[in-house]
Amino acid sequence: MLRTRSAAFLERMRIGSIVFRSNRRFAIPSTGTNVEIPVTIFSKDTELPDGGTGRRFYTDDRRANLTVQSVANPENDSPATFLAKQQPPAGIMYQRVTSSFFVVSSVRNDRIWYNRCNRSEGYMNCVMINYPAAEKRQWDDVVTRISHTLTN
Repeated sequence: MLRTRSAAFLERMRIGSIVFRSNRRFAIPSTGTNVEIPVTIFSKDTELPDGGTGRRFYTDDRRANLTVQSVANPENDSPATFLAKQQPPAGIMYQRVTSSFFVVSSVRNDRIWYNRCNRSEGYMNCVMINYPAAEKRQWDDVVTRISHTLTN
């Protein structure tokens, strides 16, 4: 048991150290959105499927993805109002809402989805991350670090 815990800890540390060593800043100039992408984890990217403003990044095996997107907020709604208008799915397991951002997260189809959006003038600037629920511990630090680098 001790050896298994040690191996899991070392794996978390390995993934976390990758985040610090190999980042690329991704920006959406038209909205001022910036976020650091760990390119050794999210090595592939593509346009958003809906043609929105932003980009989607994938792991090599596509088991996880990261979307960086600016969503129009023409009424300059507060994060709480914006979130309510988006009608998030029932069963949210984690939610934090402040005057400047919101975070929601849950599990669907054995995958964790995480969404953080920062309020800016006329936009909500967001990172959305999806990854296997079975890998939660390995992803916790990665998700936190990406989320904390999101700026307007």
